[in-house]
Amino acid sequence: MSGPEITRIAHVALVVGDITEAELFFEEAFDFVTLERRIGDRAQAELYGAPHAQLRETVMELDAQRLSLLAFDVPGAPYPHGSTSTDLWFQHFAIIVSDMDNAYARLTATRGFTPISEGGPVRLPESSGGVTAFKFRDGDGHPLELLAFPAGSGPAYWERKRDDALFLGIDHTAIAVGDTARSIAFFEQAFGLDLGTQSENVGVEQARLDAVPDARVTVSGLMPRTAPPHLELLGYHVGARRPIAHATASRDLAATHVVLDTHDLPAVVDALERMNAHFVSPGIVTQADGKGAIMVLDPDGHRFVVRQT
Repeated sequence: MSGPEITRIAHVALVVGDITEAELFFEEAFDFVTLERRIGDRAQAELYGAPHAQLRETVMELDAQRLSLLAFDVPGAPYPHGSTSTDLWFQHFAIIVSDMDNAYARLTATRGFTPISEGGPVRLPESSGGVTAFKFRDGDGHPLELLAFPAGSGPAYWERKRDDALFLGIDHTAIAVGDTARSIAFFEQAFGLDLGTQSENVGVEQARLDAVPDARVTVSGLMPRTAPPHLELLGYHVGARRPIAHATASRDLAATHVVLDTHDLPAVVDALERMNAHFVSPGIVTQADGKGAIMVLDPDGHRFVVRQT
């Protein structure tokens, strides 16, 4: 690792319009379990660059991976209408399933989803991993993915869990990026995330999966010390590829963020400052547990919280 070490991706956080409806969706569709419902304090609001906001948070879990739902007292902008998989605000997380047919049937029987993929689940060619996948949106417009590895050829972590349940856990969160090389350098130098696998996904199957004509995307996997989940970069070579608006605020529904853990937050901050990264938080903000955290933007404007452990 070339930068300060991020030990793990702690969770993904979605900003939602109705936190009760969102919680029910993830419970009914994927068997997420609610661990905690809490009222955010001033320190958490300050971390998000919204010191006067009031917010509620629901923490959910699927296997060992966690999801946070955030609702602000004054909702921000809705998810951008007409969003595509190539727009730079695109960010999803992938739920591993043991049986795609049954998982897809369960999802389609649940109120509040909209398909992205065309014609149902898509089996990608071996050059793109040979997985079966289906992309869709929740009721707030957040993109999500169901993902099934071929039996006997998936990562060992998921192979060990294949018979445990239908929905096994969160494998990764993926963000669209404008310049793959630039983003790899940022995450290596700022967070010490190593480049793992990289593939070039093309063809009619990828086009169906993303609903993008003639889709071609470079997929780069970045690995923390403990995974899953890991981070994927989606570098599309076609499509709208519209940038994240500079005026995007933490309360907006498209302001998904990833929470990262580190043993040395000051070293992470030093690395980010040397790179002239843009901080959303006013430096390190002490949270209710007495530990510091920051919120920072990557080169494309995706939000990341880094917290001291």
